[in-house]
Amino acid sequence: MSAMRRDMGIAALGEARLWLGTPYRHQASLRGIGCDCLGLLRGVWRGLYGAEPEAVPPYSGTWAESAAPGTDPLTEAAARHLVPAPSAEIAPRAGDVLLFAFRRHLPARHCAIATGDGAMIHAHDGACVAEVALTGWWRRHRTGVFRFPEAGSDPSYEEPVATVSLTPKTSMTLRTVS
Repeated sequence: MSAMRRDMGIAALGEARLWLGTPYRHQASLRGIGCDCLGLLRGVWRGLYGAEPEAVPPYSGTWAESAAPGTDPLTEAAARHLVPAPSAEIAPRAGDVLLFAFRRHLPARHCAIATGDGAMIHAHDGACVAEVALTGWWRRHRTGVFRFPEAGSDPSYEEPVATVSLTPKTSMTLRTVS
């Protein structure tokens, strides 16, 4: 693994930890205000790269929702913007994106950020963003492991010029404009 890839994982984990304690809000993605599992992932992406790579279509807040036959929208979006982890790796690394399905034949309906030490950070209904153990139940329902791309390898990435801390919980990233 390259040093850059390891650094992206650590950076992603650091971004995810900034969201700890954020209340659950379906389809939201505002640190400290509210997010769901995808909103957490979107927020980590913005913290790493700036703008999100694509608009998110409306989606249900339940695992019972299905997708069109033969489709898996969450996995398909991850494959468009993230890097699949080698399938030979059993334990996810810090900063890896984990996808889960309620049943193996159903599309992925949940995502989380691995901490690399047998735990993950995720948002779910009725709770704040939390770091929890990656128990056997979660491992059995995991359907995918992806990594954030190296800086500069994604077309939507913009190199930050400076980050200014506004309060202990917020910051603003300044970017060059062409």
